[in-house]
Formats: sequence, structure tokens, C-alpha cells
Amino acid sequence: MTTCYFVPRETTACALGAEQVASALQLLLGDEEGLVRNGSRGAYWLEPLLEVAAAGRRVAFGPVAPGQLPDIVAAVRAGQPERHPDYLGPADELPFLARQQRLTFARVGVADPLSLEDYRAQGGWRALERALTLTSQAIIDELKQSGLRGRGGAAFPAGIKWQTVHDAPADQKYIACNADEGDSGSFADRLLMESDPYQLIEGMVIAGCAVGATQGYIYLRSEYPLARDFLTRAIETARSAGYLGASVLGSGRAFELELRLGAEAYICGEETSMLDSLEGKRGMVRVKPPVPALQGLFGQPTVVHNVLTLAAVTTVLAHGARYYCDFGQGRSRGTLALQLAGNVRCGGLVELAFGGTLRELIEDFGGGSFSGRPVRAVQVGGPLGAYLPESQWDTPLDYEAFAAAGAMLGHGGVVVFDDAVDMAAQARFAMAFCALESCGKCTPCRIGSVRGVELIDRLVASDRGETLVPQLLELCETMELGSLCAMGGLTPMPVRSALQHFPADFGLGGEA
Repeated sequence: MTTCYFVPRETTACALGAEQVASALQLLLGDEEGLVRNGSRGAYWLEPLLEVAAAGRRVAFGPVAPGQLPDIVAAVRAGQPERHPDYLGPADELPFLARQQRLTFARVGVADPLSLEDYRAQGGWRALERALTLTSQAIIDELKQSGLRGRGGAAFPAGIKWQTVHDAPADQKYIACNADEGDSGSFADRLLMESDPYQLIEGMVIAGCAVGATQGYIYLRSEYPLARDFLTRAIETARSAGYLGASVLGSGRAFELELRLGAEAYICGEETSMLDSLEGKRGMVRVKPPVPALQGLFGQPTVVHNVLTLAAVTTVLAHGARYYCDFGQGRSRGTLALQLAGNVRCGGLVELAFGGTLRELIEDFGGGSFSGRPVRAVQVGGPLGAYLPESQWDTPLDYEAFAAAGAMLGHGGVVVFDDAVDMAAQARFAMAFCALESCGKCTPCRIGSVRGVELIDRLVASDRGETLVPQLLELCETMELGSLCAMGGLTPMPVRSALQHFPADFGLGGEA
């Protein structure tokens, strides 16, 4: 075929009409034209995004509707795609994409996510092939030198976790991928699984080779049916091609992979609760120690990572630790997948090296609020992250800088609020969310969150609410220090930040 049309088959793109566009386009195409269902590039305000490869270049149109397709196809066939009003130019040169540093998401949206040939052509499996020439310790040393830290929120050095599992004596070890992406405003895991699933598989096989694990599990959020379909098919294809099984690529190293569906509970995103769920139990947080690296799945040493951490491993092994480490700053090396959501004009996935600022992200990539009103607050790191006022938007995007500001990067979810937001209601939501999603094992989380909702309601309703603030802050301290896991331990973060920076919303006077 001389001309190829690309229409994403990815959850957000489909929700915005990509299926209808693909169906209508198929009826228009001739014998010399073809349709490829690629992944999304993550520029969601342009979806459905149509890309066309013809005459040696690949250009984009968007957002498109079925009724626009006859004119677009006619313009392409005439060799004048730029004459259509929705013409955007070469996709790679779109400012939203061109300003990013895409490592983990370099292949996302480019080709058919289930095509092994396309994955190989774009550098896929290079990392695994290199890993199979190295000793287990050499793989771990490479990871340590890269500075890669867990992208699930805790930011623990991945190389140290791998070393711990490698050194633990056991007949059976496991790799567990936490794909139970439940944070509000987060979608990077899903985007990668639906647009580049082989990268996750490759990263998990490398992890298995490094620590001596022969079995892996992907614990997938059950609300992701399309990701389930893509992963199921990708695992079967990878196994048939020799990338999984008793002897990976004839190396003598074994690794098998199984997909498991989550239990529709936010708490199962916590690593030990997830392990309980994988074992067929009710998801309950475990007391630590022992840590999962020593006694994890079925009591055996287990590497637990989220999707983005395992995917980043392929960049480290394919290009070397020094290449990856050259991105970022301080102890935050490599890139971070930031997910712009909420009241933002240009929502989507932005992958940047650590060190930029939240202001650059919101203004340069996000384009301000969708409503056109001033942005008042930004929550980073999911529903348990801090609410940041404008005075903190110049904080560098790295783990230590955010921690120093009383905030966290977490999984990289960024939710934008304009000046119509009620921050007291947002603080109440944090406590109510914890009360709803708590596993119930520890008192500070189970009872503290309920008392927190009651205290915030009383504070807002009272004309002497300031007398209740010390009690609320004391409750927050108890939850932070006494909870078994981050569910209760981090719930105080959004409450404290809302009180500190937006006291007027609680009836406590002007904002700080």
C-alpha cells in the first residue's frame, strides 16, 4: 500500500469517537490504502487523532469526526493534506510532543501495539537480548548505576530491591507487576499497556533474569478491559515467539507470565494488599517487616514494581545506565510520566526529565484551565497528594524538592482546579475517600478517617471553626504516624495543605 491511515484503538481515544472514525474511514479506503489501529500518543485534547503516512512523511489531523473524513482523504489523495482546516502538520513536530523527552513512551502511538515486527523495528527486545548476555549481577549493577527509582509513588531505588531479591535464598522467586492504577487523574499505566504492551513484558522478563525469578504476574485493574485484551494477546504472541517459556530465546533461562484481574479495591494498589489478592485472599495490608523482597508472594522473595518502573528497565538495558542517568537531576534520574487531568485545556501524557517545574507543565503543556478561569490549585500524586497553590508551582519536579515542600510526586497524576473549587470540600473528600477505601486493619486509618470527615463538617459549619483546627491537626498526626500503610498515612497530606494554603474555604480568614 502507498498510503497508510492510523486511528488509535485506546480507551480514551475510543471514548472520544475513534471507533466511529475507524469504521467510517474503512469504507472510504481503496486498494492502495490501509488502516492501522495504533495506540494513542497521549495528546488527548486532539483525539480522535488521525495520522496519515504518504509520500515519505507522516502528518496528523485532529480532532476529527466521521463527517470530515471524505474531505481529508480527498486532500491526501491530491497530495495537499495541508489544505484541510484540521491539518496539524507532522505528528512528531506537534509542540506538545516535540517539547517532551520521551524514553518510556517513545513508541507509544507510533504503530500497531500488537505487532511484533513493529516492536522489533522500533528497537524492541534489544534490551532483553543484551540482558541475556550478562550475568544476573551485571544486570542489577546496570540498574543501580542508572539511578532508576520506583515510579509507583514510593520512589525506592529499583536496583537495591533487585539486589535484595537476588541475594535472598529461595527455590522460587516472583516478579509482580502492580497494574492496579487507581489514583484519580492517572492513566499512564493504561496508556502504555494499550499502546506498547511488549515493553512491559520485556521489562518483566529482564527482571526475572536478574533476580532468578521464573514466574511473573501482572495484577491488572479490572476496570481496564481493553488493556486486558491487549495484554492477553501480547503475552500469547510473545510466548509463541520464544520470549516467554522454559528457555527464553534459547538462553536456558525460564520465565513465564500470567495476567490476573484486580479486586476493584483501591487498597489493592498497596503492594502487600495486592499480594494477598494475588494469593486469592481478601486484600489486606500486611505488617512490615518482613518486606516483600524477602517474603512476598506465597511467602517467597518478590520484586514488586508498577508498570512504568518495569517499562523503564528496557531503556536502561538497551541504551546503558549512563544514557538514562543523564536525564534528570540530583537523586531523581531519568524521566517522569506526568498525567495532566482535571480542569485543564490540553490534558494528556507528558514525559519529561526530572527538574522542570509544575508551572511549565500547567501553562506550557496544559495551556491553563479548560474553563478559561484562573487556576487556583493543583493536586499532584493522586487523591492522597497535597494541594499546591500558585506560590508553589515553581517547585522543581523531583522527589526531594516535592518532599521538602510537604508534597509528593507519587505516580505523576496532576489534577488541575480553577478558582471555582471549594478546597474545604476537597479536604473532606480525602478523609471520606480513605474511610471508603480503607482495608480496616488498623484503627488510625479505619476510625481516624471517619472522625476526620466529622471534624471537617463541624469546622466548616461552626462560626468558631478555628477552635477545631488543633484537634483536626492532631488527628492527622495520629493517622500519619500510626497507620500501617500509605492509605491512612498520606490522607492527612491533602487535608493539611488545604488548611494551610486555602484557610478561607474553611471560614478561617484569608489565604496564606
